[in-house]
Amino acid sequence: MNSDPIPSAPQGSGAERAQEPDPGTDVRTSENEPPGGAFGWFRELGASGRRAFAGAFGGYALDSYDFFTLPLGMVAIGAYFGLDPGQTGLLTTVTLVVSAVGGALAGILADRIGRVRTLILTVLTYAVFTLLCGFAPNYESLLLFRALQGLGFGGEWAVGAILVAEYATAKNRGRTLGVIQSSWAVGWALAVVVYTTVFELFDESVAWRVLFWTGALPALLILYVRRNVNDAPQAAEQRRNSSEKGSFSAIFTKDLRRTTLFGVLLSTGVQGGYYTLATWVPSYLKTDRGLTVVGTGGFLTFLISGAFIGYLTGGYLTDKLGRKRNVAVFAVLSAVSVLAYTNVPTGSNTLVLLLGFPLGFCMSAIFSGFGSFLSELYPTAVRGTGQGFVYNTGRAVGAFFPTLVGFLANSWGVSGALIFGAAGYGLALVALLGLPETRGRTLV
Repeated sequence: MNSDPIPSAPQGSGAERAQEPDPGTDVRTSENEPPGGAFGWFRELGASGRRAFAGAFGGYALDSYDFFTLPLGMVAIGAYFGLDPGQTGLLTTVTLVVSAVGGALAGILADRIGRVRTLILTVLTYAVFTLLCGFAPNYESLLLFRALQGLGFGGEWAVGAILVAEYATAKNRGRTLGVIQSSWAVGWALAVVVYTTVFELFDESVAWRVLFWTGALPALLILYVRRNVNDAPQAAEQRRNSSEKGSFSAIFTKDLRRTTLFGVLLSTGVQGGYYTLATWVPSYLKTDRGLTVVGTGGFLTFLISGAFIGYLTGGYLTDKLGRKRNVAVFAVLSAVSVLAYTNVPTGSNTLVLLLGFPLGFCMSAIFSGFGSFLSELYPTAVRGTGQGFVYNTGRAVGAFFPTLVGFLANSWGVSGALIFGAAGYGLALVALLGLPETRGRTLV
């Protein structure tokens, strides 16, 4: 196990040390006394950091919204085009595989042209191609549009997380990024509300198209980001003054190769487990459990409520326990929750409803530390490249989990095939053996 010593972390982020206090920044009584209270982590971001937080929070929530338009409409899409479970699973897999390309490219762009400019490009891309999915005349064109949607989908989280991480203090970076991560549950909840409404108002043959059309809404966020959000000063200064720019070769040097490889393994395990569930739970509730559209929405409410609280709790614990311990604890609990949720006896839907809360809680709490952990593993010059590559390569490899579930669903049933979600969390535990603990590390 890598046990590299972690440098002590002075109070205040690199962003704060590299600039004069901006006009909206709260004044501290001393450098060692950051604002207290439940929202001290938010106030200490300063005015510029809070605007970056709002942009990243909104971007990731709408990223989530656009992603879930597919899983929620999957049964209707499959019926409309006459698809088997393997073909419908492939729609998610191609999104996630292409997202690796988009995420890696966005990471390099973030290091070369800046975090904010890249954030705008990613949001515009996923919004446009989600809209086009609603106009798809056949399965092949839907597959193509969904793949291109993945280019923007893959880059948004990594860029937004880095943008906020570079404003946050070392002490509260985990909690701050955990709240950013919770916006995924907000977008998911919004998608379920819209899905329930749209599928009640329209016939299924049209409703799935309307659901995709609503995916154009994120484009409005671009107006806010362009006017109000700037890169953290130390990142902007690094880009102006350093000859070292983001490149794939830079994250495979001797000093970073081990981190990159084990980081990909960690990301593969966690995202393989997560996207298996995110893709197939709606179908599981409708087919294996026999729920209606409204019933499925109600059951997903428990799952999403658990997810939102899990993100917030995991962010807090990742600062208290450390990045690796938080991942380890919730990897075990997530695997147990998956097995429990998918093995409830027929006729016990109330138990499925109740188990949705701990399932959502655990599989989301494990994600809360990702933004801080991956940001702290790489220096500023290649932070975008490193985080974008690691997170999205893991997402692409993990994307084959949902497809595997789809192909096995005919013989095993959706509930039986979902065991591969639990296997992903086991892979994450193995990956932790090759990564250092980074709690308290100052971003340089």
